[in-house]
Amino acid sequence: MDKLGIVVPCYNEEEVLKIASEALRGVLDDLIGKGKIARDSFILFVNDGSRDRTWELIEEEHAAYPARVLGVKLAGNVGHQFALTAGLITAKDMCDVTVSIDADLQDDVAVIEEMIDKFHGGCDVVYGVRKERKTDTFFKRTTAQAFYKIMHLMGVKTVYNHADFRLMSKRAVEEFSKYRETNLFLRGMMPLLGYQTDSVYYDRKERVAGESKYPLKKMLALAFNGISSFSVKPISLIMGMGLFIVAASFLALIYALISFCTGHVVPGWTSLILSIWFLGGLQLLAIGMVGLYIGKIYIEVKQRPRYNIEKVLTAEEKQENV
Repeated sequence: MDKLGIVVPCYNEEEVLKIASEALRGVLDDLIGKGKIARDSFILFVNDGSRDRTWELIEEEHAAYPARVLGVKLAGNVGHQFALTAGLITAKDMCDVTVSIDADLQDDVAVIEEMIDKFHGGCDVVYGVRKERKTDTFFKRTTAQAFYKIMHLMGVKTVYNHADFRLMSKRAVEEFSKYRETNLFLRGMMPLLGYQTDSVYYDRKERVAGESKYPLKKMLALAFNGISSFSVKPISLIMGMGLFIVAASFLALIYALISFCTGHVVPGWTSLILSIWFLGGLQLLAIGMVGLYIGKIYIEVKQRPRYNIEKVLTAEEKQENV
Protein backbone atom coordinates (compact mmCIF):
# COMPACT_ATOMS: atom_id res chain seq x y z
CA MET A 1 0.00 0.00 0.00
CA ASP A 2 1.39 3.41 -0.99
CA LYS A 3 2.04 5.96 1.76
CA LEU A 4 0.70 9.45 1.02
CA GLY A 5 2.14 12.70 2.34
CA ILE A 6 0.08 15.89 1.90
CA VAL A 7 2.44 18.89 1.91
CA VAL A 8 0.91 22.20 3.00
CA PRO A 9 3.04 25.41 2.93
CA CYS A 10 1.80 27.94 5.50
CA TYR A 11 2.45 31.64 6.02
CA ASN A 12 0.35 33.42 8.67
CA GLU A 13 -2.44 30.86 8.40
CA GLU A 14 -3.59 30.73 12.03
CA GLU A 15 -7.20 31.40 10.99
CA VAL A 16 -7.42 28.40 8.67
CA LEU A 17 -4.85 25.91 9.93
CA LYS A 18 -7.09 23.84 12.21
CA ILE A 19 -9.84 23.87 9.59
CA ALA A 20 -7.37 22.67 6.95
CA SER A 21 -6.00 20.01 9.30
CA GLU A 22 -9.48 18.64 9.99
CA ALA A 23 -10.43 18.60 6.31
CA LEU A 24 -7.20 16.90 5.19
CA ARG A 25 -7.34 14.36 8.02
CA GLY A 26 -10.82 13.53 6.79
CA VAL A 27 -9.45 12.95 3.29
CA LEU A 28 -6.74 10.63 4.63
CA ASP A 29 -9.21 8.68 6.76
CA ASP A 30 -11.54 8.26 3.78
CA LEU A 31 -8.76 7.04 1.46
CA ILE A 32 -7.42 4.70 4.14
CA GLY A 33 -10.90 3.30 4.67
CA LYS A 34 -11.20 2.64 0.93
CA GLY A 35 -7.84 0.84 0.93
CA LYS A 36 -6.22 3.31 -1.48
CA ILE A 37 -3.36 4.52 0.75
CA ALA A 38 -1.35 3.19 3.70
CA ARG A 39 -2.57 3.72 7.26
CA ASP A 40 0.53 5.72 8.20
CA SER A 41 -0.11 8.42 5.58
CA PHE A 42 0.28 11.95 6.93
CA ILE A 43 -0.05 15.71 6.54
CA LEU A 44 3.14 17.81 6.56
CA PHE A 45 2.61 21.48 7.40
CA VAL A 46 5.53 23.74 6.45
CA ASN A 47 5.74 26.95 8.47
CA ASP A 48 7.31 29.62 6.26
CA GLY A 49 8.47 32.03 8.95
CA SER A 50 4.94 32.99 10.02
CA ARG A 51 4.59 35.94 12.38
CA ASP A 52 1.36 34.72 13.97
CA ARG A 53 0.51 31.51 15.88
CA THR A 54 0.77 29.21 12.85
CA TRP A 55 3.67 27.17 14.26
CA GLU A 56 2.08 26.88 17.70
CA LEU A 57 -1.09 25.54 16.08
CA ILE A 58 0.95 23.04 14.04
CA GLU A 59 2.53 21.83 17.29
CA GLU A 60 -0.91 21.51 18.87
CA GLU A 61 -2.20 19.47 15.93
CA HIS A 62 0.91 17.28 16.08
CA ALA A 63 0.42 16.71 19.81
CA ALA A 64 -3.20 15.69 19.20
CA TYR A 65 -2.45 13.56 16.13
CA PRO A 66 1.26 12.64 16.37
CA ALA A 67 1.21 10.04 13.59
CA ARG A 68 -1.09 11.95 11.27
CA VAL A 69 0.05 15.60 11.48
CA LEU A 70 3.75 16.42 11.05
CA GLY A 71 5.50 19.76 10.74
CA VAL A 72 8.53 21.56 9.38
CA LYS A 73 9.59 24.93 10.76
CA LEU A 74 11.75 27.03 8.46
CA ALA A 75 14.23 29.39 10.13
CA GLY A 76 12.77 32.40 8.29
CA ASN A 77 10.34 33.48 5.61
CA VAL A 78 11.67 32.29 2.23
CA GLY A 79 8.54 32.48 0.09
CA HIS A 80 5.91 30.03 -1.09
CA GLN A 81 7.98 28.28 -3.77
CA PHE A 82 10.91 27.59 -1.41
CA ALA A 83 8.61 26.53 1.42
CA LEU A 84 6.81 24.08 -0.86
CA THR A 85 10.15 22.76 -2.10
CA ALA A 86 11.34 22.25 1.49
CA GLY A 87 8.17 20.28 2.25
CA LEU A 88 8.43 18.09 -0.84
CA ILE A 89 12.10 17.24 -0.30
CA THR A 90 11.50 16.54 3.41
CA ALA A 91 8.54 14.31 2.61
CA LYS A 92 10.15 12.33 -0.21
CA ASP A 93 12.04 10.04 2.17
CA MET A 94 8.94 9.49 4.30
CA CYS A 95 6.32 8.48 1.74
CA ASP A 96 5.67 7.02 -1.72
CA VAL A 97 3.59 9.84 -3.15
CA THR A 98 2.97 13.49 -2.26
CA VAL A 99 0.14 15.93 -2.85
CA SER A 100 0.85 19.65 -2.44
CA ILE A 101 -2.00 22.00 -1.56
CA ASP A 102 -2.35 25.46 -0.01
CA ALA A 103 -3.76 25.86 3.50
CA ASP A 104 -6.59 28.17 2.41
CA LEU A 105 -8.62 25.19 1.06
CA GLN A 106 -9.53 27.01 -2.14
CA ASP A 107 -8.38 23.90 -4.00
CA ASP A 108 -10.93 21.09 -3.81
CA VAL A 109 -9.62 18.35 -1.48
CA ALA A 110 -12.25 15.96 -2.88
CA VAL A 111 -10.25 15.47 -6.10
CA ILE A 112 -7.23 14.11 -4.17
CA GLU A 113 -8.87 10.67 -4.47
CA GLU A 114 -8.99 11.07 -8.25
CA MET A 115 -5.31 12.05 -8.20
CA ILE A 116 -4.49 8.86 -6.27
CA ASP A 117 -6.47 6.79 -8.79
CA LYS A 118 -4.48 8.30 -11.66
CA PHE A 119 -1.25 7.66 -9.74
CA HIS A 120 -2.21 4.02 -9.38
CA GLY A 121 -2.92 4.07 -13.12
CA GLY A 122 0.74 4.89 -13.83
CA CYS A 123 0.99 8.69 -13.64
CA ASP A 124 3.94 10.25 -11.81
CA VAL A 125 2.57 13.80 -11.87
CA VAL A 126 -1.12 14.72 -11.69
CA TYR A 127 -2.04 18.39 -12.03
CA GLY A 128 -4.99 19.99 -10.27
CA VAL A 129 -6.54 22.32 -12.86
CA ARG A 130 -9.30 24.89 -12.40
CA LYS A 131 -12.31 24.34 -14.64
CA GLU A 132 -13.01 28.03 -15.08
CA ARG A 133 -12.37 31.52 -13.67
CA LYS A 134 -15.91 32.89 -13.38
CA THR A 135 -15.41 33.81 -9.72
CA ASP A 136 -12.33 35.95 -10.52
CA THR A 137 -12.54 39.66 -11.15
CA PHE A 138 -12.26 40.81 -14.77
CA PHE A 139 -8.76 42.17 -14.07
CA LYS A 140 -7.49 38.97 -12.46
CA ARG A 141 -9.02 36.75 -15.13
CA THR A 142 -7.61 38.86 -17.97
CA THR A 143 -4.11 39.12 -16.48
CA ALA A 144 -4.03 35.37 -15.74
CA GLN A 145 -4.94 34.53 -19.32
CA ALA A 146 -2.36 37.00 -20.59
CA PHE A 147 0.28 35.43 -18.32
CA TYR A 148 -0.24 31.93 -19.70
CA LYS A 149 -0.22 33.22 -23.29
CA ILE A 150 3.01 35.15 -22.71
CA MET A 151 4.62 32.10 -21.10
CA HIS A 152 3.63 30.04 -24.14
CA LEU A 153 5.07 32.63 -26.53
CA MET A 154 8.30 32.64 -24.52
CA GLY A 155 8.60 28.87 -24.95
CA VAL A 156 7.84 28.00 -21.32
CA LYS A 157 5.77 24.84 -20.83
CA THR A 158 2.98 25.35 -18.30
CA VAL A 159 -0.42 23.79 -17.65
CA TYR A 160 -3.19 26.35 -18.17
CA ASN A 161 -5.06 27.23 -14.95
CA HIS A 162 -2.76 25.07 -12.82
CA ALA A 163 -1.05 26.53 -9.75
CA ASP A 164 0.68 24.32 -7.17
CA PHE A 165 -2.04 21.78 -6.39
CA ARG A 166 -0.52 18.57 -7.72
CA LEU A 167 0.38 14.96 -7.02
CA MET A 168 3.96 13.76 -7.44
CA SER A 169 5.33 10.25 -7.13
CA LYS A 170 8.44 9.62 -5.07
CA ARG A 171 10.64 9.27 -8.15
CA ALA A 172 9.22 12.52 -9.56
CA VAL A 173 10.13 14.37 -6.34
CA GLU A 174 13.58 12.74 -6.34
CA GLU A 175 14.13 13.93 -9.91
CA PHE A 176 12.86 17.40 -9.01
CA SER A 177 15.31 17.55 -6.08
CA LYS A 178 18.17 17.42 -8.61
CA TYR A 179 17.12 20.84 -9.93
CA ARG A 180 19.24 23.07 -7.72
CA GLU A 181 18.49 26.54 -9.10
CA THR A 182 17.60 29.35 -6.75
CA ASN A 183 15.10 31.09 -9.04
CA LEU A 184 12.24 28.65 -8.62
CA PHE A 185 9.08 28.56 -10.70
CA LEU A 186 7.58 25.17 -9.94
CA ARG A 187 4.77 25.39 -12.49
CA GLY A 188 7.35 25.58 -15.24
CA MET A 189 9.71 23.00 -13.75
CA MET A 190 7.26 20.10 -13.41
CA PRO A 191 6.75 19.59 -17.17
CA LEU A 192 10.55 19.30 -17.49
CA LEU A 193 10.57 16.05 -15.49
CA GLY A 194 9.29 14.14 -18.49
CA TYR A 195 7.29 11.50 -16.62
CA GLN A 196 3.74 10.49 -17.46
CA THR A 197 1.25 13.16 -16.42
CA ASP A 198 -2.49 13.71 -16.25
CA SER A 199 -4.88 16.31 -14.87
CA VAL A 200 -7.95 16.47 -12.64
CA TYR A 201 -10.40 19.35 -12.87
CA TYR A 202 -12.24 21.17 -10.09
CA ASP A 203 -14.02 24.39 -9.19
CA ARG A 204 -11.94 26.72 -7.06
CA LYS A 205 -13.58 27.89 -3.84
CA GLU A 206 -13.41 31.04 -1.76
CA ARG A 207 -11.02 31.14 1.21
CA VAL A 208 -12.64 29.69 4.32
CA ALA A 209 -11.03 32.45 6.43
CA GLY A 210 -8.21 34.99 6.43
CA GLU A 211 -6.77 36.98 3.56
CA SER A 212 -4.89 35.96 0.44
CA LYS A 213 -1.12 35.74 0.86
CA TYR A 214 -0.62 36.40 -2.84
CA PRO A 215 -1.55 40.04 -3.53
CA LEU A 216 -1.10 41.60 -6.96
CA LYS A 217 2.51 42.60 -6.27
CA LYS A 218 3.56 39.03 -5.43
CA MET A 219 1.60 37.60 -8.36
CA LEU A 220 3.36 39.96 -10.79
CA ALA A 221 6.73 39.12 -9.24
CA LEU A 222 6.02 35.38 -9.62
CA ALA A 223 4.96 35.85 -13.24
CA PHE A 224 8.06 37.87 -14.14
CA ASN A 225 10.30 35.41 -12.32
CA GLY A 226 8.73 32.56 -14.27
CA ILE A 227 9.37 34.26 -17.61
CA SER A 228 12.94 35.35 -16.84
CA SER A 229 13.89 32.02 -15.25
CA PHE A 230 12.87 29.89 -18.22
CA SER A 231 13.44 31.98 -21.31
CA VAL A 232 15.97 34.39 -22.83
CA LYS A 233 13.47 35.56 -25.42
CA PRO A 234 13.02 38.99 -23.74
CA ILE A 235 16.67 39.73 -24.56
CA SER A 236 16.14 38.47 -28.11
CA LEU A 237 13.10 40.74 -28.46
CA ILE A 238 15.11 43.76 -27.30
CA MET A 239 17.86 42.92 -29.78
CA GLY A 240 15.26 42.66 -32.53
CA MET A 241 13.81 46.02 -31.53
CA GLY A 242 17.29 47.52 -31.61
CA LEU A 243 17.85 46.23 -35.16
CA PHE A 244 14.48 47.63 -36.21
CA ILE A 245 15.34 51.08 -34.82
CA VAL A 246 18.73 51.01 -36.57
CA ALA A 247 16.99 50.21 -39.85
CA ALA A 248 14.44 52.96 -39.22
CA SER A 249 17.22 55.43 -38.48
CA PHE A 250 18.83 54.71 -41.87
CA LEU A 251 15.50 55.37 -43.55
CA ALA A 252 15.19 58.60 -41.58
CA LEU A 253 18.72 59.55 -42.69
CA ILE A 254 17.82 59.01 -46.33
CA TYR A 255 14.66 61.10 -45.86
CA ALA A 256 16.69 63.89 -44.17
CA LEU A 257 19.23 63.94 -47.02
CA ILE A 258 16.50 64.12 -49.64
CA SER A 259 14.77 66.92 -47.71
CA PHE A 260 18.07 68.80 -47.43
CA CYS A 261 18.80 68.48 -51.16
CA THR A 262 15.31 69.61 -52.17
CA GLY A 263 15.31 72.48 -49.68
CA HIS A 264 12.31 71.28 -47.73
CA VAL A 265 14.00 71.34 -44.33
CA VAL A 266 11.61 72.28 -41.51
CA PRO A 267 13.52 73.43 -38.40
CA GLY A 268 12.32 72.16 -35.06
CA TRP A 269 13.39 70.24 -32.04
CA THR A 270 10.26 68.17 -31.16
CA SER A 271 11.14 65.20 -33.33
CA LEU A 272 14.73 65.31 -32.13
CA ILE A 273 13.78 65.36 -28.45
CA LEU A 274 11.21 62.59 -28.87
CA SER A 275 13.71 60.37 -30.64
CA ILE A 276 16.32 60.98 -27.92
CA TRP A 277 13.82 60.12 -25.22
CA PHE A 278 12.67 57.02 -27.08
CA LEU A 279 16.17 55.70 -27.69
CA GLY A 280 17.26 56.59 -24.16
CA GLY A 281 14.32 54.69 -22.69
CA LEU A 282 15.00 51.73 -24.95
CA GLN A 283 18.63 51.65 -23.87
CA LEU A 284 17.70 51.76 -20.19
CA LEU A 285 15.19 48.98 -20.76
CA ALA A 286 17.78 46.86 -22.54
CA ILE A 287 20.43 47.48 -19.87
CA GLY A 288 17.92 46.65 -17.14
CA MET A 289 16.85 43.42 -18.83
CA VAL A 290 20.44 42.27 -19.35
CA GLY A 291 21.22 43.30 -15.76
CA LEU A 292 18.32 41.17 -14.53
CA TYR A 293 19.73 38.07 -16.17
CA ILE A 294 23.23 38.83 -14.90
CA GLY A 295 21.78 39.29 -11.42
CA LYS A 296 20.11 35.88 -11.62
CA ILE A 297 23.42 34.32 -12.65
CA TYR A 298 25.13 36.10 -9.74
CA ILE A 299 22.61 34.63 -7.29
CA GLU A 300 22.83 31.14 -8.79
CA VAL A 301 26.64 30.86 -8.76
CA LYS A 302 26.75 31.62 -5.04
CA GLN A 303 24.96 28.30 -4.42
CA ARG A 304 23.59 29.45 -1.09
CA PRO A 305 21.02 27.22 0.67
CA ARG A 306 17.52 27.91 -0.55
CA TYR A 307 16.09 27.48 2.94
CA ASN A 308 17.12 26.50 6.46
CA ILE A 309 15.07 24.04 8.50
CA GLU A 310 14.90 24.84 12.19
CA LYS A 311 12.68 22.01 13.46
CA VAL A 312 10.92 18.91 12.19
CA LEU A 313 7.99 17.31 13.99
CA THR A 314 8.15 13.59 13.17
CA ALA A 315 5.69 10.76 13.60
CA GLU A 316 7.62 9.64 16.70
CA GLU A 317 6.35 12.72 18.59
CA LYS A 318 9.74 14.34 18.88
CA GLN A 319 11.34 17.47 17.58
CA GLU A 320 14.60 17.27 15.72
CA ASN A 321 17.01 20.13 15.29
CA VAL A 322 18.40 20.21 11.78
